Amino acid sequence: MNLIKWPVLAFLASLALGPIASPAQTITMASTTSTEQSGLFPYLLPEFRKASGIDIKVVAVGTGQAIDMGRRGDADVLFVHDQVAEEKVVAEGFAVRRYPVMYNDFVLIGPAADPAKVKGKDIVEALKKLSAGNAAFISRGDKSGTHAAELRFWALSGDALSKGSGYRECGCGMGQALNMAASTGAYVLADRGTWLSFKNRADLAVLVEGDTRLFNQYGVMVVNPAKFPHVRAADAQKFVDWITSPAGQTVIAGYKIDGQQLFFPNASR
Repeated sequence: MNLIKWPVLAFLASLALGPIASPAQTITMASTTSTEQSGLFPYLLPEFRKASGIDIKVVAVGTGQAIDMGRRGDADVLFVHDQVAEEKVVAEGFAVRRYPVMYNDFVLIGPAADPAKVKGKDIVEALKKLSAGNAAFISRGDKSGTHAAELRFWALSGDALSKGSGYRECGCGMGQALNMAASTGAYVLADRGTWLSFKNRADLAVLVEGDTRLFNQYGVMVVNPAKFPHVRAADAQKFVDWITSPAGQTVIAGYKIDGQQLFFPNASR
């Protein structure tokens, strides 16, 4: 009697069951915590998956860490918000090109009673008052885009070194920094998107907004396959093309919390 070997049986069984679906394509995106903690990505990425069939694994870290991942070839695409650092990583050849995607703004958050009397539109004057009064201030201290912006504002205030005795670095993401500020009655610089999605506000309120220096631009870049041949550059470029297209820009504009738009599309291609 002829015996059919198990591999043949397995093959015949697979034919009976029909073709086996291939796993979805997946790329890795290194991104700032604000895009994740604001809730944008859970809203945005399923739409890209529908349009392309490509899944995205997000590694949400500070912008500095995300860019370092690109420099090591540990990501396929970067979605961050520190234009100076973004342009530098492109100039160094670790990313192919920077595309602007969207913007919102930074806001200075603090106790609603505002003991340091910083409320207004001038972020630099506000930081001067915080430093002079040794007010409690939580800095992310994590080389994120928000941290980079904060350091620029401190430098403009002339208090880049002192910052007052109440200054503390947490080395943490935006959500954690806001939680610390809420529990200690401290001031903190935040991106508006994360603030609008933040639930544990205690008595915190927006105290400084509207300064043009608080503008917060986001950019997207494909990691350079010439340096890292394993990078899935073609699929990463599909994400860039989609997010900067009218379809992707419309999805960004449609993301709202309590009727408030968190991010404003401004792609240029």
